[in-house]
Amino acid sequence: MKTPAPALTPDIVEKWRARTVVERERSAPPADFLPLPDLAPGRYTDPAFFALEQNMLWQRTWLYAGHIDQLPEAGSYFLWQHGSAAIVVMRGDDGEIRAFYNTCRHRGAPVLRQAQGRAGPSLVCGYHGWSYDRAGRQRGMTEPRDWAQTPACRHLITVRCERVANWIFICEDPAAEPLCEFLEPVLRYIRHLPLDELRLVNRRVLAVKCNIKLLVENFLEAYHFKLLHPRTTDRIFDNQGTSIHLWKNGHSMMLSPNRHADWIDPGTIGMPEMLSATLIEREFNPSYSLFPNFILPISASGMPAVALWPKDLRTSVMEVLWFAPDWGGGPRDPLWETRIANFDRIAEEDIVFAEPMQHSIESPGFCGVPLSYQERRIYHWHEEIDRRIGIEQIPAALRVEPRLAALLE
Repeated sequence: MKTPAPALTPDIVEKWRARTVVERERSAPPADFLPLPDLAPGRYTDPAFFALEQNMLWQRTWLYAGHIDQLPEAGSYFLWQHGSAAIVVMRGDDGEIRAFYNTCRHRGAPVLRQAQGRAGPSLVCGYHGWSYDRAGRQRGMTEPRDWAQTPACRHLITVRCERVANWIFICEDPAAEPLCEFLEPVLRYIRHLPLDELRLVNRRVLAVKCNIKLLVENFLEAYHFKLLHPRTTDRIFDNQGTSIHLWKNGHSMMLSPNRHADWIDPGTIGMPEMLSATLIEREFNPSYSLFPNFILPISASGMPAVALWPKDLRTSVMEVLWFAPDWGGGPRDPLWETRIANFDRIAEEDIVFAEPMQHSIESPGFCGVPLSYQERRIYHWHEEIDRRIGIEQIPAALRVEPRLAALLE
């Protein structure tokens, strides 16, 4: 299938810039924007609803799994632990990246025990010695004399694994649409960037003691900048000029102007840039949300990213990543240490507030979530959750009434 042309053309760039001016100058929501219904508190606290999300959303949707830099050679692998079970993501002898459940076809033992590494030509289960090749195909077993009929074709069970440039995604649902179709509402606006040349600069994983929604929603609005990030984000970004873009499949973007038009991040001076970056990436702050959990702010010199997953009803996992244009051979620029530390500080400010919020949302004082015009990305995200689960499976008191279809671009 032919790759569609990039959509962030000069006329779209100008329209997006103009929208931030309108946002900054407005004194009220648009006259045709009706108040949104409150989100039910049970969406954050009900174990049964959480189970619905696990089964119908997280296990049936394309999710970011890793970057190809994590799999530099044949046999390189990592275990991905955010699905229904542990999944091996491995580079095969042919260079292809595949995924399969880390479950031996004999008695169910894990075939690989380390979180990451490089497997030999044979993946041998340490329990009874059944072996597989680097594509997950069964190779042999110990004590074949004890089998009246040799079990045949007991390959490791594969999981759908597809790539967008250097990003690896996984989906446990064999019926889900292809990854590129699912992500196209976002890809059309970042396709002009050299995504297949981006390298993984840094990665760290944090456990956060709160419901996944508290984390995801935090990255879907700029309303909190002034109070939560007064010495970081709010010093740079103009939250009142932030424009919101809603797209199909639950994806969205918020575009924040700099507070000062001539501001340049001093930490990026002299660093390699994406030469195809437009005014949007150079002079604004586009933050894309790839449904359901991959947050991607982009600048000309690189992009931090946040991937978020539920661990249980009250605990989540935050993976903080940095991608950047290839800097050639040798170590990364020392300036990255400052950039990484600055973004880590912003993430810590979010976490410090999210964890005590978990306690407060379980109180009788939490009666529902009203959302403003500036927070409509959150409502859009919840609408897509219900579509993915199936509205008929959700108790009436917990459903989200579809309201934003007319605002999709």
